This record gives sequence, structure tokens and C-alpha cells, in this order.
Amino acid sequence: MEKKSLLESLLFVANKPLGYKELAKYLEIKESELKELLNTIKERFNKSDSGIHLTVNNSKVQLTTNPANAKPLNDYFKAELSGDLTKPSLETLTIIAYRQPITKEELEQIRGVNCSLILRNLLIRGLVESKESDLTTIYSVTMDFVRHLGLNSVEDLPNYQKLNSDESLDSLLKANQDGNTTDN
Repeated sequence: MEKKSLLESLLFVANKPLGYKELAKYLEIKESELKELLNTIKERFNKSDSGIHLTVNNSKVQLTTNPANAKPLNDYFKAELSGDLTKPSLETLTIIAYRQPITKEELEQIRGVNCSLILRNLLIRGLVESKESDLTTIYSVTMDFVRHLGLNSVEDLPNYQKLNSDESLDSLLKANQDGNTTDN
């Protein structure tokens, strides 16, 4: 299968996350066909005895090392991140991971404090990425964050489905958003 081989080679040499749309366009295939190829690659590599895994996050994919090898590899390379994250940084990072994509305003509604400095530090560390969307900035965790935790995707986080779609939190955010639009 020529497209699968090309896709594997692309993912291997890119050394960064590649988006579904970008890959489908380059390979001249539909996104649905791309997803089939990615599933085939995932089935081939994402096994406990494989050193390479396909990691998926926010419609981006990347070939990464097996999450089970994270600790020995971090020890070997002395981990790129130096210093521990503070409790507020960990809390912010956790909220972003479970609720992504999330705006700064939503994040501050959940935490109850200004998050500008924390977001800047998480961006610098490469754990969070930002993207402009409809005149606002949205935040999500990076592929490095997912890889650092030794996961194949954020959906592998404990209780992800429950916390990602918590109805009471959704109601709170909507109520606050509605209140802010009427005040302006």
C-alpha cells in the first residue's frame, strides 16, 4: 500500500505533530481514508512490545516512543523540562487537558483567578499550545504533554469522558458566559 508507506515515512521524518487536513491534502486522499490508514498504522505499532507508537491529539498525529518507555527515556535524556510545576500550574494544566479546547476566560471561571502568567509558563515549557479561533484564543495540551505522561491520547487520562463532559461545569460556564454577554 503506497499511501500507507508514504504516510509512515512522513510521520517518521516530520518529528512534530501533523494535522489530519494537512496529511490528507498532501496524500491526496479524503480524511476518512486517512483515518483508516492511521488506524492500520496504530494497530501495527501500538503494542506493548513495540518501541514506536502512533499518538493522536486534537486531530494531529505523530510517531512517538512507547509510553511504557517514558521513564527510562526521560532518565536517559535527563528530561528537557527542568524544575517542578507549581500546584497552580498543575491545576491549570489538568483543567486544560480535561476540558480542551478551552478559552482563557473559561479557565479563569473554573479556577477563579487570573491565569495569564501560568498560561505563559505552560506555553514556554511546550505543554500547552494556543490557537486563534473566532476572535478568542483557545488552549489545548501539546503532543509533548501527552507523550510526557506516557499516554497515547488525552482520552487515556483517568475519568476523561466523565470530566470532559461534566454537565454541571458546562452549565456553570454557560451561565457565566450568558451573564458576561448581558453585562457588555
